[in-house]
Amino acid sequence: MADVQRCAWAGSDPLYVRYHDEEWGVPVHDDRRLFEMLVLEGAQAGLSWITILRKRPAYRKAFDRFDPKKIARYDARKRRALLADAGIVRNRLKIDAAITNAQAYLDVRKEFGSFDSYVWRFVGGQPKVNHPKTMSDVPPRSAESDALSRDLQSRGFRFVGSTICYAFMQAVGMVNDHVTSCYRHKR
Repeated sequence: MADVQRCAWAGSDPLYVRYHDEEWGVPVHDDRRLFEMLVLEGAQAGLSWITILRKRPAYRKAFDRFDPKKIARYDARKRRALLADAGIVRNRLKIDAAITNAQAYLDVRKEFGSFDSYVWRFVGGQPKVNHPKTMSDVPPRSAESDALSRDLQSRGFRFVGSTICYAFMQAVGMVNDHVTSCYRHKR
């Protein structure tokens, strides 16, 4: 598939290409996977996404495969272990946010029945399909990501600004921002 047209950001790194081809923009309805992506998008703040992709296996191990019930119970000892783990982004605020977000996630799931039903309501339950011609046509945020960000923050989530929420929405297929010339756009 080397001659296939992709979004320019996918570049040629095999990990990035696989992520673009198999994950980015594909609708996700699995609660744990949604939680994983929210944590990873928050961890990415100020860094490149390829950095996080390369660290994702270590994140999965360090954060108990993103089991929110376990993460919500992390104590000071576990926090220190995470801060010492070179496989992940060792930022105290981001680690603390992941733990706080696990606690808030459990509250949301209890209220809405699933995290899936909660987040997808911000796009009316269906992916929002945009038609960017180039990546410069892709906005860093939207009215929907603004609303999701505000609501998440009101529920105690952290590292969920509108730009992070928009990247999350793109990653989990709530928004299709593949450029129109990309073979993934129509899928």
